[in-house]
Amino acid sequence: MKNAEQQRQFDEELLISQQEIQEETLKHVGRELHDNVGQLLSVATMQMNVVAKIVNDDVKPKVANASEALRESLTEVRNLSKSLNSDIIAKLGFCASVKNEIDRLNKSGLIEASLEMVGENENFENNKDETILFRILQEFFSNTLKYAEAEHLKVYLNYSPKALRIDVEDDGIGFDLKLVEQGSGMTNMKKRAELINAEFHLDSQLNKGTKLKLIYPYRDI
Repeated sequence: MKNAEQQRQFDEELLISQQEIQEETLKHVGRELHDNVGQLLSVATMQMNVVAKIVNDDVKPKVANASEALRESLTEVRNLSKSLNSDIIAKLGFCASVKNEIDRLNKSGLIEASLEMVGENENFENNKDETILFRILQEFFSNTLKYAEAEHLKVYLNYSPKALRIDVEDDGIGFDLKLVEQGSGMTNMKKRAELINAEFHLDSQLNKGTKLKLIYPYRDI
């Protein structure tokens, strides 16, 4: 029993270390996107606005289209940087971060996503838990876009006094849980849920989509 407990503690500490390394990497990428790529796009947008004032009338529509594309790219880069940087996730809060991600998905044109919330939005005492929950949802969203061939994605947040219940579902092609290998994506979601003592239920059926249920009991730092 002692060896089993030692192994459990080792696995948990290893997972925590992996999460911290990953978050630092994502934070760095997010900052680079915001500070460097974002700055370059801002300069390009301003230069395009100057060009629009001096070109011939027959060229102005093309310049206007290019300028609009730059503005949209800048907005997307800024929103993406928010979803990568754990400091910004903690500052925005879980609900606002999920909304930002839903907006990004809709703007991508790849899927129609929606968010519904019931109850009072709770501020978590433990900001790290917010980030971990958000990363679980990001993993689900990513898998949906990559494999599900879904047209719709729905997210429900139900805040109760003691716990937050999260339900996510897509209308994709689904898969047989017994036949699909427990890949890194699925394993990461489950392990992250265990790390914050959240109930984790993933269900999928062929041609009936995939559903994820998380029940997170609020906890102090």
